[in-house]
Amino acid sequence: MSDWTLTKTRLRGGVWEGLLTHGAKTDARPEIEVTHLQEPVEGVEVAPAGEAGVWTVRVPIPAHLIADGVQTFVIRDVPSGEVLESFALLSGEALSYDIRAEVRLLREELDLLKRAFRRHCLETS
Repeated sequence: MSDWTLTKTRLRGGVWEGLLTHGAKTDARPEIEVTHLQEPVEGVEVAPAGEAGVWTVRVPIPAHLIADGVQTFVIRDVPSGEVLESFALLSGEALSYDIRAEVRLLREELDLLKRAFRRHCLETS
């Protein structure tokens, strides 16, 4: 099991950023890898964040990896092989279908609640 904890701070301008902390507050440099479809992502930066055991992680998302559907990126601790974090990008038709289906479900639930509320109002008046 890894002693590292990775917490996302933001995704901005095509770069995923996070803080990597070590439970023992050691100055040992972390070894991480980022993969997309089991292929390594290039340009990952790991830099000290100013205090012992805390590192800033920056993962640039290459434009050629942005495509329709769900694109998942996995961040692992190399020595232990443990997954520290993952993030996904959703786009294209798959996303629009999911949103339409979710809106349809919400409308059905709202109609159900409206009918139940009206029935309750009639029964209690």
